[in-house]
Amino acid sequence: MRLAARILPDRGLDAFNALVAAIQTAFGPFMAVYLGGQGWSQTQIGTALSLSTLAVLLAQLPAGMAVDAARDPRVLARVAVLALGAALLLLAFWPAHGGGLLAMALQGVASALLGPAIAALSLAVAGRAILGQRLGRNTRFAAIGNAVMAASFGLGGAYWADQTVLALVALLVLPAWLSLRGPTPGHGGGHIMDAAPRPQEIQRLLRDPRLTIFAFCVGAFHLASAAMLPLTAASLARAQMAHTDFLVAVSIMVPPGIAVLFAPAIGRFAEQRGRRGLLLLGWAMLPAQALALALLPSPWLLPAAQMLGGVGIAIFAVLLPLVAADLSHGTRRFTLCLSSLSIPVAIGASLSTILAGLVADRAGDMAAFLGLGLVGLGGVALLWLAMPETRVTPASPF
Repeated sequence: MRLAARILPDRGLDAFNALVAAIQTAFGPFMAVYLGGQGWSQTQIGTALSLSTLAVLLAQLPAGMAVDAARDPRVLARVAVLALGAALLLLAFWPAHGGGLLAMALQGVASALLGPAIAALSLAVAGRAILGQRLGRNTRFAAIGNAVMAASFGLGGAYWADQTVLALVALLVLPAWLSLRGPTPGHGGGHIMDAAPRPQEIQRLLRDPRLTIFAFCVGAFHLASAAMLPLTAASLARAQMAHTDFLVAVSIMVPPGIAVLFAPAIGRFAEQRGRRGLLLLGWAMLPAQALALALLPSPWLLPAAQMLGGVGIAIFAVLLPLVAADLSHGTRRFTLCLSSLSIPVAIGASLSTILAGLVADRAGDMAAFLGLGLVGLGGVALLWLAMPETRVTPASPF
């Protein structure tokens, strides 16, 4: 009880997760609609979104190393939030091609920095003993921020100009900044890192075969999952199904809803029973979801199929940083490990929509869904055969 109580008063980190997720929502599907309304061609929109992904990939490892070396990750988290606000203001007041490209590159770099910074703050606040519970809370409040902002975009866009909505979202930077006030996080007022990076620590981490195996599993997860909802939405649109927009909107809300309900419980279970069983369950949801979508007898069952993917996504969101903490134990390179695992996330998600689209065009939607399911099944097999349990009980909280 005393351990669990340590994370409950930390409302600042809860608020920061919710606010950052809300700000990031502006760069999601809404951004393609906004840029299209500003006269951007589909090629220009695709270029901007690809530039953001490329910026994330290039900045990921340097961002992880920077957070590992920082004495107070809050500084980097605040810089990243300011960069997101600047990107939104650029898009609101300079929506020309040059301004948009600069904004999306800035957003990509900020995103690469925010993930490791939030993970490092979570580790400093909770320690390793209850890190899973803290990560569960992170996932819950991020899902709340996503859901609230998505609904706000839908309502605000009906009454205000898109530029006004973006400018208002940029104002969330201020409460996000203020939510990180207080004493330096860490046990006894200490810092997350108390020494300069050592090459042997990095070498020990990168030579760990578990990191390589898990990276392939992570890539397979996103290669299987990222295209499922876009492929379904495109299929419904081509078939001119009634209420397509409503069905897709409800389906988008399903994974955040599952995260809000179950993410803290996932974190507690991972701390008490280990990671491997949850990983297998989360990855197994993907072939089940793909099969359900391939054989869907009615589009009205789409939200039910999305529930399977929502369980997998919630487990992934909690377990990715938790396994990274396990793998980096003893190296003090937690955020570098997390950043390296974010690279297969971006690669898998990028390839998923491209490859699924190619298969769907040539062999049909069912073949594309079954192909995604096979990739997901491959991830389950790799986890089962090669990935050991990673839970540790370190003498030191860091």
